[in-house]
Amino acid sequence: MLCFWGAQVREGFELVKPDQVKHGKCGLRSLCPKTAVQDMSAGRIFAGFIRDGKVSVLRLRSEDYEHHIESLELKDETDDRIRLIVCGADDAVLLSDSGKVLIMDKTTVCKPLKGLENRQVIQIACGDHHSVALTKDGQVFVWGENSHGQLGLRKDHPGSPSAQHVQSLSGVPLAQISAGGDHSFVLSLSGVVFGWGKNSAGQLGLGDTTDRHIPTIINSLQFKKTVSISCGGEHTATLSKGGTVFTFGSGGRGQLGHKSFRDEHHPRVVAELWGSEVSQVTCGRHHTLVSVASSKMIYSFGCGMQGQLGNGEMIKQSVPFPVDLPTECNHDYTIEKIIAGENHSFALFFKELESKGKSNPSRPVLTLNDRMIDRWLSGTDPWATIKQEINTVFSSAASLNGSFLKTSCDDHYQTSEDHCGLDFDLVKSSFAKLSGNKSLISEVVKVVQQTLLPSLNPNPVGVESLRVYLLLPELIRRLKKQKTELTEALASKILQLDPDSHKVLEKYWSKLPDDWLNSLVKLFHNASAELIEQISCDEMDCDLTRRLKKFLKILQMIYQVCCSANRDIPNRDFIIHEISDLLDTLQATLDKLFLPVLGFVLSDDLEDMVKLKDYCFETINILVKFPFVADTVSKKKMFCYLQVLFQSLPDPHRIILNGNVLHINRESVLTDTLKYLRQKTHAFRYPLQVTFIGENGVDMRGLSAEFFFLLSQSLVKWEKKVLEIHESSLVWFNPDGMQANRDFYYLGVICGMALYNHHYINIDFPLALFKKLLQQSPTLNDLEELSPVEARTLKSLLEEDEDEVVDMFSFDFTVNGEKLIPNGDQIRVTKANRQKYVDLYVDFVFNKSVKKQFEHFSRGFFKGCPLDAWSMFHPEELQELLHGSPKYEWKELQQCASYEKCSASDELIKNFWTVFFELSEENKKKFLIFLYGTDRVPVGGFSKRSLKILLLECPDADDRLPEAQTCFGRLILPKYSDTNTLRDKLIHVINFCKVFGRA
Repeated sequence: MLCFWGAQVREGFELVKPDQVKHGKCGLRSLCPKTAVQDMSAGRIFAGFIRDGKVSVLRLRSEDYEHHIESLELKDETDDRIRLIVCGADDAVLLSDSGKVLIMDKTTVCKPLKGLENRQVIQIACGDHHSVALTKDGQVFVWGENSHGQLGLRKDHPGSPSAQHVQSLSGVPLAQISAGGDHSFVLSLSGVVFGWGKNSAGQLGLGDTTDRHIPTIINSLQFKKTVSISCGGEHTATLSKGGTVFTFGSGGRGQLGHKSFRDEHHPRVVAELWGSEVSQVTCGRHHTLVSVASSKMIYSFGCGMQGQLGNGEMIKQSVPFPVDLPTECNHDYTIEKIIAGENHSFALFFKELESKGKSNPSRPVLTLNDRMIDRWLSGTDPWATIKQEINTVFSSAASLNGSFLKTSCDDHYQTSEDHCGLDFDLVKSSFAKLSGNKSLISEVVKVVQQTLLPSLNPNPVGVESLRVYLLLPELIRRLKKQKTELTEALASKILQLDPDSHKVLEKYWSKLPDDWLNSLVKLFHNASAELIEQISCDEMDCDLTRRLKKFLKILQMIYQVCCSANRDIPNRDFIIHEISDLLDTLQATLDKLFLPVLGFVLSDDLEDMVKLKDYCFETINILVKFPFVADTVSKKKMFCYLQVLFQSLPDPHRIILNGNVLHINRESVLTDTLKYLRQKTHAFRYPLQVTFIGENGVDMRGLSAEFFFLLSQSLVKWEKKVLEIHESSLVWFNPDGMQANRDFYYLGVICGMALYNHHYINIDFPLALFKKLLQQSPTLNDLEELSPVEARTLKSLLEEDEDEVVDMFSFDFTVNGEKLIPNGDQIRVTKANRQKYVDLYVDFVFNKSVKKQFEHFSRGFFKGCPLDAWSMFHPEELQELLHGSPKYEWKELQQCASYEKCSASDELIKNFWTVFFELSEENKKKFLIFLYGTDRVPVGGFSKRSLKILLLECPDADDRLPEAQTCFGRLILPKYSDTNTLRDKLIHVINFCKVFGRA
């Protein structure tokens, strides 16, 4: 049944005879043609009716034949059934069952629309002089005039008679399109509303009256669970899932329903409809209709000067009033659709049983779901049909972005920059099934690679467009073939995203389930490892290094997300162990290049050598920028390589001919060092060369190692003035040492020199120092390392539940008489402010109380270690590089030993190791000092040390002491006659031989 009311029209619309039209109250009329009206639309001069796949169009000849209606019947050229008609001001748009679009002009001539020949359209909408179409794969097309930006293309676009793609919306999963006078709207599946075009009365709901020429999110409708939109001449209405109606725009005729005739620039609830659970809303030129399915009622408001409100009043009405529907409408019929036209109103009623079997003429975008995958797997559909569906879904970001939404508790309607709206468990199970079928996954991969990835928009509108970047890694990780290739293409697209999209994607990553986040790391980690292996095998391939850089950039993004969000992903999961082999390969290449070349070198060979050298260093430079993927040993290798490059560069402060040479007296190591540091010029960029005055020996790292060991011992004299020892036996800057500014600076230089020259300084700083050097903030755990008692007290304060117990601590906001905040001595620490107190306490100890001291130390550290590549290390690694490893695996020392003029099976060597393992821990460390000049264990353990034992056969062996060549880690061991002699001589030499041995 069709009910209609409003401006005078010809009785029956030529759908029935005039005498078959029933007249009700308030000008309402109804009719029931033999062939039911399935859908209809009404514009300024046309009204169109769909019956049994055919359309009847009635044209009003307003100039020559007032109120006369001409009827004609249309079918498209292929005899395709018409399922939808939408009327604009002067024309109409038709949509067939197969998704073809036809345009009907003023003369009722129908023509196919250009630009959509190969597209399957599922929805159409018309404004006055422009139209919008939505395709099955979620793409929006527009055509017509663009006087106010209503096409959403760009400001200077002249308009188009053929369909144009709105590319900015290409990734948004859309549920509906709508168009009004000169403005347009689209609605996403998760309730996000986009509007553009004319905004003279605020009909876009953006809070102003400025036209928009591109789709713009209506932020005030966020999280309102919008499910429907309708556009009028200059006003707009939206419907939320709970039945709430919002209106905005022109209100001069009351069409907003707000008890006023004012314009509204923001969406505003129609309060009179509150609680009515509205099921439909539609806007005419200057009036609005809403229906309530539960009560079978229709309400109207706005301009009623021609009876279009259906209440018998020819007035402007600013509040919703019921339409006086025929009594039979309240019995066996349900309201199927309401239509508001120029000055007319219509309502389609279906009997309840008919309504249940009726299909919606506005079909949804095709999305992927578990049922579809099950149907593909069942094989009930022809392969051609399955391929077509795969192509539609997996070629469209919009289709994928609308897939696997978390519908429980309407969760996906909360989609935002913090919440992606995906059902992760459903995605995981569905992709697992899909990837298990070779034919299906092969077709999916082909479509993703050839169509989807190249089409991704680097500047997506709306956060829903980013779901595809969460779905694709989960799909790709399950592949057995083409995984690296697809991962690289995905990485490229992620890196091309605009900065705002990057931030949102990183937020989504930060909230991924643990297994998803681990899988994401593993995907890009494995791809990086695979490329690194290829680079190691190929002598020079710049393309491989360029590709590697993409993967490392993505891993860096994920790593930073894990750090900032405190995700429990261990650093070791990011480490790519293949880097160590690559560095060894590069080192071997560089060693060959830097060997002295004797004889004539052809210019072509020289050019190739230069290119190869540049390639090696460029590869290392790439790895240095992503230190989190390298372990400590690999980072140390990179640091060494960069030192070589750094030292080969021209010195901007002139090259100092003598290099970085330090002449030291053993008896005055600290004094001589400070004297050297007070000189005006230094060459810290060059390797340190130490000479002990009055001793022979060339420094091949052994002398300088002993120098730093002796210097560490001498620094004890500074402890009262510069450093103070805490209860943990660790040292920290003396807060009262302000008068020793230069000493803090020199201490920093010494530590920097030790790091730069790969030596150890035996000063037990806490981890907090290295955090500060790397611009990280120390925490309460760092205070616990330095001052356990203080930290435990603060932790107890935080853990107490009772206010009274907290009060018992009797703390105020001071530390050692220093106020942590203004008037801190007058502010008590309570349960409410205790966290702030603890944070300020930690900050005071590590920052505020030693601010100047650390600034001087840091400045000196940067001076002594002029290559800032040390910032690649983690605080723990930097601490280990400067202090040495705290782990002494003595068996490892034996395992890494090599022998000259003897073997491990010789009796003397067996006796030596027996004696060594009998030594106390202290004596074992003294042995290291004797052999290497330091008792520190290198990063990576003893395996990174060289230990060679040379057997010395001589007649007077029992009278000789063991000797050490510290630069080479060589122990010269006389062939002693028995174990006791060996033991006595070894213990004697490690305890009393202070004079440096052979170098």
